[in-house]
Amino acid sequence: MKKALVLILSIGFTSAVSAQLQFGVKGGYNSTNFNYTGPDGNTLAPRSDFNAGIFAFLPLYNQFYLQPELQYSGQGCGYSGTIPETNYHNYLNVPVLLKYQHNSGLFAETGPQIGFLLSAKSETTTGSYNIKNDIEPIDFSWAFGFGYKIPIVNLGIDLRYNLGLTKIFKSPYYPGIAKNSVFQIDLFYQFKLN
Repeated sequence: MKKALVLILSIGFTSAVSAQLQFGVKGGYNSTNFNYTGPDGNTLAPRSDFNAGIFAFLPLYNQFYLQPELQYSGQGCGYSGTIPETNYHNYLNVPVLLKYQHNSGLFAETGPQIGFLLSAKSETTTGSYNIKNDIEPIDFSWAFGFGYKIPIVNLGIDLRYNLGLTKIFKSPYYPGIAKNSVFQIDLFYQFKLN
């Protein structure tokens, strides 16, 4: 009897969650740079790239939701020093956001993000170089964002800033401490499986 009751409650809970669980796709523009402190005299310049991914949208309580994501993100920075250089760092980011969604469609979100380095290269006037071994393989950030979802069509816009918390470079050839700094503007579409 107890096993049957547990089974019925489990099925009921799973059905309730799956009925409210939503998924979506998103993509957009990145403006990326480094927050840098150190002796290097180079002037940093932001560079443009893109991001794209998928997300889940799970109700928690009232108008609060949990939104985990899986997102490709092109990041990096430009240097305009003695030898101009541009760094291209590609990550697979996994943010887990706490989201407040107002009935009007406006929302705010924040939460931690872990990034897994996929590739890294440096381009200078003398050529292109693989620098993946000089970059930390894991990057921790904190995300802050807000946006608007049109309730009728489940289409929306998301503005987000990812503040890097860990240093990027591990090589002694890079003096100082550089951390990721990424602004994102995304369009997203949210849909139900049921």
